[in-house]
Amino acid sequence: MNKSQLKFTRSGIAVVLGSLSVCFAGLAIAQDGGVKRMDDMTGMEGMDMSGPGSKERVPAKPAPTKSLIEQKKRKTPPATPPMQHGQMKGMPGMKGGSSDMKGMPGMKGGSSDMKGMPGMKGGSSDMKGMPDMSMESMPNTGPMQGGSPPPDARDPDAYAEGMPKMAMSGMGMADDERFGRILVNELEYARGRDARGQNLNLEAWYGGDYNKVWIKAEGERRGGRLDAFRTEALWDHAVATFWSTQLGLRHDNGGAGRSRSWLAFGVQGLAPYWFETEATAYVGSGGTLAARVELRYEVLLTQKWILQPKLEANFYSKNDPQRGIGSGLSDLELGVRLRYEVTRQFAPYLGVTWSRKIGNTATYARQAGERVRDTQFVAGVRFWF
Repeated sequence: MNKSQLKFTRSGIAVVLGSLSVCFAGLAIAQDGGVKRMDDMTGMEGMDMSGPGSKERVPAKPAPTKSLIEQKKRKTPPATPPMQHGQMKGMPGMKGGSSDMKGMPGMKGGSSDMKGMPGMKGGSSDMKGMPDMSMESMPNTGPMQGGSPPPDARDPDAYAEGMPKMAMSGMGMADDERFGRILVNELEYARGRDARGQNLNLEAWYGGDYNKVWIKAEGERRGGRLDAFRTEALWDHAVATFWSTQLGLRHDNGGAGRSRSWLAFGVQGLAPYWFETEATAYVGSGGTLAARVELRYEVLLTQKWILQPKLEANFYSKNDPQRGIGSGLSDLELGVRLRYEVTRQFAPYLGVTWSRKIGNTATYARQAGERVRDTQFVAGVRFWF
């Protein structure tokens, strides 16, 4: 190798070594200034970072000197300033507030400005493209509470589309129906110590659940003639669940003396403990007053055998010698009947009754040669249809 070749080779080696030194210097600067070591982080001194598999503890490095910190500050590029809440000025098309989206198609102004959208203009709820929903554009429907309807109000019959009102099959309510019944409580043969005869007690009604026409009839026949007979025609009106009022006329005939008529007003219903109750007041001619009370109770011995006690009392305000009636409590009657219901509509029975005339009525009976007290055995049938 000649001198010129040797000189050129030395120069090339020097250039290569210089380039390597420059590269190592750059790596050292990048390592010290651009990349932050874990040992330089605050609070990380002395921490064991070797992991569970390491056998040696890595010693903590001393804190960097002031000159090295200043050198890092000079070489580290300036950090990007923190972005304000919702601010995107640096982004394409962004300007203004948190939701300012001028760069987006049709966006301008406030957070809900949507001019670019079809029919949108102005504020957040401005919807010019949509039908006008203001209260002024709504049709006049009149006041909210009461008042007459406006002239342009819709005819309520228009909802039926011309269909007339008519009854619908199977849709009728039971309270609109009309029902009727004839109930013969007592149709019996009676035999006492001195007399025998027949007794009748029946009632019939027809109507709905609230209003009915009610007919009552009660009498007795002794010695082949009609001894006494009472007939009432009443209008029955329901006033409570188990109670109704009754208003009408009463007529008495049979027996001695002339017949009498009364204006009747009373109540009828089911008292507590299931007592069937009738209480009626009467006003007759000449200011004569009368009252009648009847109580019944049914004891169900079995589903077929039923025992029925009955109490009846009559009151009068004036004496009526022609008919043998005295003022005050006139008479009492207590009876017990045991019936067997072959069906609910038909039941034969046996029973016994005790009757007692009181006060002036008893006096009139003695004067006529009649008994004041009487016991009768009865046998009859109870039915209804």
